[in-house]
Amino acid sequence: MRFIVFLLLAPFISCNKKEVPSSTPISINKPADTGKTKFEVLNYLYSISGHKTIAGIHNREPNVEPERWTDSIYAVTGKYPGLWSGDFLFERDNIDNRQDMINEALKEWKQGSVVQIMWHLCNPALSTPCGYDTTGVLSKLTDAQWNELITDGTPLNKKWKSMIDNICVYLQFLKEHGVEVLWRPLHEMNQGAFWWGGRPGPNGTLKLYQIMHDYMTNTKGLTNLIWEWDIQDLPGYQSALKEYNPGNNYWDILAFDVYDKSGYTMDKYNAVVNAADGKPIAIGECATLPTEIVLQAQPKWTFFMSWSELTFSSNTIDQIKSLYNAPDVITLDQMPGWQ
Repeated sequence: MRFIVFLLLAPFISCNKKEVPSSTPISINKPADTGKTKFEVLNYLYSISGHKTIAGIHNREPNVEPERWTDSIYAVTGKYPGLWSGDFLFERDNIDNRQDMINEALKEWKQGSVVQIMWHLCNPALSTPCGYDTTGVLSKLTDAQWNELITDGTPLNKKWKSMIDNICVYLQFLKEHGVEVLWRPLHEMNQGAFWWGGRPGPNGTLKLYQIMHDYMTNTKGLTNLIWEWDIQDLPGYQSALKEYNPGNNYWDILAFDVYDKSGYTMDKYNAVVNAADGKPIAIGECATLPTEIVLQAQPKWTFFMSWSELTFSSNTIDQIKSLYNAPDVITLDQMPGWQ
């Protein structure tokens, strides 16, 4: 979410990723219904809900170094996160290096990581590539343009689907290699700063999400995607959990981004648990990490994903180490591995 200028913490970033020790399955009590989905990853998230939380970090830029922030965690903790996250992104150099990001996703999967991918994308009514500004990711659509976008067969709708086609090539590659992907499209649906977000109602942002889901699943055949529905803890998040819900059949995980200074309140947690109605929940993005005490009080968070450089600017090294060594936090060496 946050694209800010940040001086890299060079002393904490390892140049070459070390081999990860062979994984040892963790001992947990699995609910009886954890085998109810076709996805290993999703079943695993069901099994740890209420018991354990996977540590994760986003690797936002550059796509030519898609392991940069994961390696930074290893450099300061001696442990790799159990969840790796990448981004298709929007600028020319990152678009040109999308295959590098996808290759890293495959590598992470083979090592036993949960793989998550998201997409900060350009406005289909404007140009691609674009910037993280009001002519790109942070631009706007008029109501007329929005209605054209969600109307099948219109020029803007066709352009939108052609943009999706471009990334489906990479997701198809992962499908062919057996990779299950936590797919987090149109993130922070209640965030009006993004061109796709902040439009409540049945023909708003959730409609675009539904179109994207049906097109990628039914038309493109991407049956390896585990769909995340994601909102942010902006004021009014309680109503947003209802107004932006695309429907039970359209998502598998409810992710909630925690950036508000009030932090990890029980009100937020309870609202998300209630909205998920039994499905896994996750801390979709954060700058300030949850503490071990927070996760003990809120045990249904199945993973947290801290935001790249903000992990290091919003937390002390000791805080990061403490969390990654907490007994209820799962790092890569504790992941079960995928078949």
